[in-house]
Amino acid sequence: MPKPVLIGIGGGTGSGKTTVAEAIEAAIKSNITVIPQDAYYKSFKNLSLAERHLVNFDHPSSFDNELLIEHIKLLKNNVPVYMPCFDYVTHLRTKKTILKKPAKIIILEGILIFENEELRDLMDIKIFVDTDADVRILRRIRRDINERGRTLESVIEQYQTYVRPMHIEFVEPSKRFADVIIPEGGYNRIGIDMIVAKLNQILK
Repeated sequence: MPKPVLIGIGGGTGSGKTTVAEAIEAAIKSNITVIPQDAYYKSFKNLSLAERHLVNFDHPSSFDNELLIEHIKLLKNNVPVYMPCFDYVTHLRTKKTILKKPAKIIILEGILIFENEELRDLMDIKIFVDTDADVRILRRIRRDINERGRTLESVIEQYQTYVRPMHIEFVEPSKRFADVIIPEGGYNRIGIDMIVAKLNQILK
């Protein structure tokens, strides 16, 4: 089999990375697999729940990049992997894993995928989803309250303490590594259609 094409989709929290990945996946329909960087948070089982709440999950050190890189290399060599699952309520990696099979197109999406040079060098196409900060924080508030069981106060505190400073220090500077910048994420149909057209060319 030919080597799969690895597409990196980066951008800040709530920028629309997942929406872009899902739109591409829906358009391609087959021969595509998506790997979220969020699945590769380290498991802080040595800490109490109270201590885990204080972990800066927006810092590069919170990700198990060693395992993520290993899995990406295996997928690019047409070897299946078992992707870990992370519980955002307990901040622990669960016992469950998800089988990810090799495909012609692999999408890796996450806030800090361009920050790591070794991971970045594995990518064939790098896309940065660029969305205004006020839109991103509103999306994060909605997601964290509805999907991760957090209070409005805790989301705002986390954003001010960790998310915004880490975005400024790590995420925004990583934009310079992108081959393509898509403003407004999933709402930018022209940008998505252009990427899908390019991928269809690759598949043919």
